[in-house]
Amino acid sequence: MVMMRMVVVLLSVMMVCVLLMDAMVESAAEFDPYKVLGVTRSASQSEIKKVYKRLAKEWHPDKNKNPEAEDMFIKITKSYEILTNEEKKASYDRYGQTDNTHPYGRGHHGFRHNFYFDESFFHFPFNNKGGQDFANSKYTLHFSQYVNEVVPDSFKRPYLIKITSDWCFSCIHIEPVWKETVQELETLGIGIGVVDVGYERRLANHLGAHQTPSILGVVNGKVSFFHYAVVKGHLMQFIEDLLPQRLVEKVTDKNNQEFLKSWHKLNKPHVLLFDQVPSVPLLYKLTAFAYKDYVQFGYVDQGLSETADLLRKFNLNTYAPTMLVFKEDVEKPADIIQAKGMKKHIIDEFISNNKFLLAPRLVNQKLFDELCPVKQFHRRRKYCVLLITGEEESFATGNEAFLSLASDNTNDVLRFAYVYQRRQQPLCDVLLKNKDSTLPQVVILERRNGAGKILYKPVLGGWNGSKEDKHKLLEELERLEKDPSILNCDAVLPELNNELTSMFLTRWIYTAYDYLSEIIADLLHNNWREMMPLLSLIFSALFILFGTVVIQAFSDSSEEKQPKTKAKEASNAENGSPHTSSTSSRPPKKNFVEVTELTDITYTSNLVKLRPGHINVVLVLTDSTKNILLSKFAKEVYSFTGSLTLHFSFLNVDKHSEWMAAVLEYAQDAVQIDTDEEEVYSCKVDYTGYVLALNGHKKYLCLFKPVYTGEDLDSKPEEEGGGSRSRKGMTRSRSTSLQIHHKLDRLGLWVERLMEGTLPRCPSGERG
Repeated sequence: MVMMRMVVVLLSVMMVCVLLMDAMVESAAEFDPYKVLGVTRSASQSEIKKVYKRLAKEWHPDKNKNPEAEDMFIKITKSYEILTNEEKKASYDRYGQTDNTHPYGRGHHGFRHNFYFDESFFHFPFNNKGGQDFANSKYTLHFSQYVNEVVPDSFKRPYLIKITSDWCFSCIHIEPVWKETVQELETLGIGIGVVDVGYERRLANHLGAHQTPSILGVVNGKVSFFHYAVVKGHLMQFIEDLLPQRLVEKVTDKNNQEFLKSWHKLNKPHVLLFDQVPSVPLLYKLTAFAYKDYVQFGYVDQGLSETADLLRKFNLNTYAPTMLVFKEDVEKPADIIQAKGMKKHIIDEFISNNKFLLAPRLVNQKLFDELCPVKQFHRRRKYCVLLITGEEESFATGNEAFLSLASDNTNDVLRFAYVYQRRQQPLCDVLLKNKDSTLPQVVILERRNGAGKILYKPVLGGWNGSKEDKHKLLEELERLEKDPSILNCDAVLPELNNELTSMFLTRWIYTAYDYLSEIIADLLHNNWREMMPLLSLIFSALFILFGTVVIQAFSDSSEEKQPKTKAKEASNAENGSPHTSSTSSRPPKKNFVEVTELTDITYTSNLVKLRPGHINVVLVLTDSTKNILLSKFAKEVYSFTGSLTLHFSFLNVDKHSEWMAAVLEYAQDAVQIDTDEEEVYSCKVDYTGYVLALNGHKKYLCLFKPVYTGEDLDSKPEEEGGGSRSRKGMTRSRSTSLQIHHKLDRLGLWVERLMEGTLPRCPSGERG
């Protein structure tokens, strides 16, 4: 009975598999990229692209509310990818499938059945009620969207991006945590994105995500990877760590005056958040990051005894978080908000309404554009009351009087600001041209276009802050409200100088610190794939530095030898030596032979890219014969070091025996190489002492075969006795070294024939 049950179960499983395969074949038959796009098999790439743009626009899920729009859009995109890729298109035309439709391997080896697996069939883990549709429908990112929207927006808020794919079963396990975390992060204003590797491989490669699932963050255009276990707490901490340091300053009774009085130096309002938690809330940090260019943020922990004086000073209740905005008056807040559950939109509205001082100083063009916008139409016109003054102490009274007038202003049409003449000299020269240039001076202006054109009117008599000056300015403003034509002067303003560039070094140091911190974190988590470019750059720099030091050391030693050589030549000249002839046209010889090693790294520079007419003379040696042969080689070629067309190198045949054998195949026709076939086959040919003259431009070589001309010590009679074995061993060792030394005895004559051009040549081919 048990056996019968097992057979029944196996048959049932087999039937299910057959049904699944049939369903796969049917789904494959339904998918035809040509039918989806509505083009013929002979359609050109331009036609396919044109049809794709039209269909993608028509079926995009954001524009088409049809329930089938998303599936249709995926099919259109998939069809376009197949038909615009020559390899995929040829594979589909031949087999009815592409490599992407092979879930169990690539290529067409093994089973030859032309099954096409429709990706929608395998969405069983990601049904329409959640999972993949939850991410794709709302958060899916495309390459152009990431570059044009996400990267610029990441300078105001961080982004959390998940890399996934349809075949990533590990993604199923993290989906509930991801969904819960995303729902909370969205309320804080965090940007969310999902990249499907199956459809956005280009974007995944651009982000450096080489496996699924991966989670990464983007802040200020910089990508950081998440390395911890996927739990909500870790993801929240990851977002917080993405934000730059020093966004929010901890404020206590000791440093509150220093913090608030820095408004004049920073030219920003200051915001204080009072709360009972010891750490700065994430929502407040995100707000500080979004408005970092406009407002300085501080945090007061109400639970500390060091903040008791601040609480009493502003008479705050501790039952709910409270935000205070301070502008020029550090004793009295300009605005206040208190709520038990502060929402993001409430905080954003509160900060947006208070992101400028009552009378800010114009420090760059961006601030000028926001304070004094260009006139669009009559009801939205803005007038800018500008004080041109100085930063010396003598101007303090007039500056404070102007600030007092700005504090009493309740007209939204008027904006008060001031500039320092020395820091904005081009702007002041235009506004004070042919006018009373006595400082300070008040100018009322209206911007007419983005090119800098303005209409303006200077207030006559200058400005010293007296009651008469205030009365005169208020009269002009009342006349302006009734008759805008009183602005009877026009000019074109130059772009303002950016006074914040002096803070570039400080910002650079902070950025470098954050970058180094990220590098250390990557090293700790063994994220080697992302670290490889940086490590390669570091090692390249060290290699270049080390090479420079070595070359400098050699050059210094050669310079020390030059005075001795010159002194010797001078003494020869005094003695009438014939070697001092100055009529020789041949360049002087070097006092050393420069021999470099020919490797796969130096192959291109030392051989392939040699200039026409230049030859590289290469000595073939081994590790054991290196010292002996190089010494002999230097003696033989020393007399030719004055030639500008000869270069000298050596090749270690222990490392490059295959290359040597391949090169000599080309030389066998021109030069007889009498080697045994068995030795050639077993790669036991002794190439030690061979010399190759290689012409990289014309691709030919000349070969020098070693010829032994020395004394054969092995032919001498050996003494008999107890010490004969050791003496025989010493004799053989000495004989071997002498034989190696004498292999290059005739090299000098061969180089002379090489210079004369009488040596036989054979083509060297294209081998590298």
